Amino acid sequence: MTAKISYDDVEVGTELPAQSFPVTRATLVRYAGASGDFNPIHWNEKFAKEVGLPDVIAHGMFTMAEAARVVTDWAGDPAAVAEYGVRFTKPVVVPNDDTGAVIEVRGKVAAKLDDEARTVRVDLTAMSGGQKVLGMSRAVVRLA
Repeated sequence: MTAKISYDDVEVGTELPAQSFPVTRATLVRYAGASGDFNPIHWNEKFAKEVGLPDVIAHGMFTMAEAARVVTDWAGDPAAVAEYGVRFTKPVVVPNDDTGAVIEVRGKVAAKLDDEARTVRVDLTAMSGGQKVLGMSRAVVRLA
């Protein structure tokens, strides 16, 4: 399938709607259950600090998935994402309080790649706690 957005209507520089994703310790427990990743750095504060982390951190794949939601929501079809990749630059630190952390994601169409395939490259910026948590976050999207 392809996205619901028309390739002809998208220009380089088009901004995707920014989104914020709250992350609490409960979120991490649910993700651990769904993914099978029960590494204690994602739920055990004592262990996380013993291995040099500031606190419990969100799963990298969880962070990556939340950022991708900005693209799939914009495209209107998750299957329109042909490629997606990131580099993990900083962890999302999730304190044990009522607030947790927030992952803030923005995206922009950085290039029109192939007129025949109707693909664009979307560059994403993901921040948490004032720090960039994903680098080189890019998706190739097939548009209608």
